[in-house]
Amino acid sequence: MNPVLTMDSATLSPIHLFLQADWVVKGVMIGLLLASIWTWALIVAFWRRIGKTRKNMTRFERDFWKAEDIDVFYKAEGENDLPSARVFAAGVTEWRRSTAGGTIDKSGTRERLATTMGAAVAGEIDKLSDRLNVLATVGSVAPFVGLFGTVWGIMRSFTSIAAAQNTSLAVVAPGIAEALFATAIGLFAAIPAVIAYNRFSHGINRIEASLNRFADGFHTTLSRQLDGSR
Repeated sequence: MNPVLTMDSATLSPIHLFLQADWVVKGVMIGLLLASIWTWALIVAFWRRIGKTRKNMTRFERDFWKAEDIDVFYKAEGENDLPSARVFAAGVTEWRRSTAGGTIDKSGTRERLATTMGAAVAGEIDKLSDRLNVLATVGSVAPFVGLFGTVWGIMRSFTSIAAAQNTSLAVVAPGIAEALFATAIGLFAAIPAVIAYNRFSHGINRIEASLNRFADGFHTTLSRQLDGSR
């Protein structure tokens, strides 16, 4: 009995299941494995990017609110690559354009500042969200691709039953096992993608909220300067 059990265990191993699958199921498995590798690469990249961005934005905003002169702070931090720094730079640029003439349209300046910084916030969120849709796509599509491989493998098992005219477990088990293995790979790719997508979407939403608060605060500061100008 033991040699038979050992042989069956080897036959149903993941590597053997892949090797004995037909080309359709193999294609499904390879595609899902590549999607899983890509997913994990994106997860690591997003995790590092979002964590670093939030940390540096907190430092930037803390230094900004401590600064006594906006022009001096702009010279020091205006070329920074952070989202909050780009929003700040957009606000300063629009402020200088709107107040360059002799007569200042206060209402128009306030509106242009709000529009410019709002557009800058939206642009920075778009950059941070780049390729996040890949995680959503993998999370929603991978289970169905794995299910396709499962259906194909089960159909192949039924064909084997008809050809062998034998319904014993030894005949149908390999085909059913490879079919279920395709579903398992699909879930292996989809579950981390869905979890990561939800987590990173929450992180990006928090960054967007932080940028909007910073833009509103900066807009208020510039509005006070407008009130003091002629």
